[in-house]
Amino acid sequence: MRFILVFLLTLLPLMTPELASAQGAATLVADTVFVPAGGQQLIAEGNVEVFFDGTRLSARRITFDQVADQLTIDGPVFIVTRDGTILTADTASLDPQLENGILRGARLVLDQQLQLSATQADRVDGRYTQLYQVAATSCHICANGETPLWEIRARRIIHDQGERQLYFDDAAFHVAGVPIFYIPRMRLPDPTLTRATGLLIPSLKSSETLGTGFKLPYFIKLGDHRDLTLTPYLSTSTTTLESAYRQAFLRSNISIEAAVTNDDLMDAPRAYVFANGIFDLGSDITLRFDVEVTSDDAYLLEYGYSGKDRLDSEIALQRVRDRYLTQASLTHHASLRTGEDSATLPPLLTDISWERRVTPSWGGTLTLTSDQQSHYRTTDAPRTTPKDMAGRDVARIGIGAAWRGDRIMGSGLVVDGTFGADLDYYDISDDTLVGDTLRSTIYGQTTLRYPLIRQGSGATHVLEPFLQLAWAGVQGGAVTNEDSTATEFDQANLLALSHFSGEDAVETGLRGAAGLSWTRIGAGGWDSTMTVGRVSRDAPDLNFSLTSGLREAVSDWLIAGQLRTPAGFAIDSRLLLNDSFDVTKSEARVGWNSRKLDLAASYIFLPADMDESRPSSVSEWTIDTTYRFDQIWSMGLDARYDVMANAPTSTGLQIGWQNECVTVDFSVSRRFTTSTTLTPSTDFGLSVGLNGFSAGRTFDAASHRCTN
Repeated sequence: MRFILVFLLTLLPLMTPELASAQGAATLVADTVFVPAGGQQLIAEGNVEVFFDGTRLSARRITFDQVADQLTIDGPVFIVTRDGTILTADTASLDPQLENGILRGARLVLDQQLQLSATQADRVDGRYTQLYQVAATSCHICANGETPLWEIRARRIIHDQGERQLYFDDAAFHVAGVPIFYIPRMRLPDPTLTRATGLLIPSLKSSETLGTGFKLPYFIKLGDHRDLTLTPYLSTSTTTLESAYRQAFLRSNISIEAAVTNDDLMDAPRAYVFANGIFDLGSDITLRFDVEVTSDDAYLLEYGYSGKDRLDSEIALQRVRDRYLTQASLTHHASLRTGEDSATLPPLLTDISWERRVTPSWGGTLTLTSDQQSHYRTTDAPRTTPKDMAGRDVARIGIGAAWRGDRIMGSGLVVDGTFGADLDYYDISDDTLVGDTLRSTIYGQTTLRYPLIRQGSGATHVLEPFLQLAWAGVQGGAVTNEDSTATEFDQANLLALSHFSGEDAVETGLRGAAGLSWTRIGAGGWDSTMTVGRVSRDAPDLNFSLTSGLREAVSDWLIAGQLRTPAGFAIDSRLLLNDSFDVTKSEARVGWNSRKLDLAASYIFLPADMDESRPSSVSEWTIDTTYRFDQIWSMGLDARYDVMANAPTSTGLQIGWQNECVTVDFSVSRRFTTSTTLTPSTDFGLSVGLNGFSAGRTFDAASHRCTN
């Protein structure tokens, strides 16, 4: 029968009472437990298991010698510590606390990933495990003795359980049994460590513009809450040092990415800095900053750091409370576009706004606003033509008040209304055509909705016709429209008081909007919406661009819809149609996320419009997808295709392969665009990672199949 004894290794309190007070009791389970003649030994035999201080030990036989204060364990020996470390051995000789001793024919398994097989393992102070004549690998070990894909053979490895580090002496790296290189000493983190100073996964890169080279990132742990990664990038055409710094504070964090380069493409050094941070200053005040700087227009795209063609650096303060909102920001813009001058962009903008909401006794919501906006061009050349901004500088200060209320009538009709007024003063410099201006605006609107609901067995349908009537009047001097030149007409602003995106331009006169929305909520997760509508006014508004769909007295038809399925498939699309039902603008986005497929695709068509700085029509497809064939193979594809030019803009292919011990990523990309600063380029990349030494990473990949 099985014996279960609860004690400090069964009879230890009776044999060694000084140990009984030093630590807690252990539990021993065995088929047979007996004390031989002389009473100096305790022997447990047959399916022996010992549970002690979070550690479990299994063996065929355990002998405790009271005189030597030692356990002799006959295997197979199996030990699991409280942190999940696994030790196996043929035989072992340990102290009763399982902290010191020798294991022969030992194997150490860390975090169920990294295996270290040795002829002998010494346990020291319960913290160190010294292994001799070791083979370390995270590859599956076959019973037939098949050579693993990779392994590190060393004369000795010391595992520091406290620091969670592995120290190698006389190590040789083998691939498929063939020695590749030798390292006298090295240190690697064990797989349970989330952050540790050391080398990260290197990568090979080949580029038509930068040549063939490699990146070798080095991670430096500066503390529990900050770190620095330095990545030398060396190739036949460039010498680059990349860096990334992160720090987390109690109520804030910052991140800085930078690089400095000497290459064959330019005579002068090249560099960039991207930095951002957020700080909680207390009292509901948040400070944010964002810095984006580069040495030249082509650097970011040539090295793959960013695809942005306009950089913005900003510092902003925000305070959000129940009924108050205060914001202030200072932004600097720099253009990387060919033919665009940053000095006239304008480069410097300030924005300060304040908003308060009040609930009057008569009902509804009263909103009080105050804001200041300004932009400054660094050139002093005055504006002399209507379309030439040159050095024109503008500062605007405005105040406003608006009341909004709604009511549900007995018939189910929903009525809401808005009334308000704004007062704006424009201070204008470096402009020979327009001077300082004081402008007042009064506006109002009312909207009628009649929602109809039908509850079916498989879905709920909501059909809502709506009708809006709005009016606005402006008194004061003319204002040049600079912040509302690009306007989108969609379902979000179909019933907006003003369809302009900024403050300079104001929709005036009498206008109306009418449409119909339909929503279906399916019981099985199939949800869809559709909105159809258009806007009409008493006269055309030439402040809108030609292709906005809002310029004429009667706007284009807006048709927008969305579809969501329980399988992770989603469509979001929008069309603008003229009275001849010709498409004047369109966009569509498709997404699909499943166990094997991640897909994001989009299409956009925008006609040529000089008012929106678009000299030619844009028609483009983009796709970004990843398909996982199984646990080992995956493939990704991304591409942009210019339909108008009937040519690709960029393409990329990524192939991934991984098993339990190796992760391989291969990529190839091609940029087809060309300009005065950029030339077409093809880039290749390859990285190989050894699973098991990657700090803080776990892998759920298929294991290598052993041959029979």
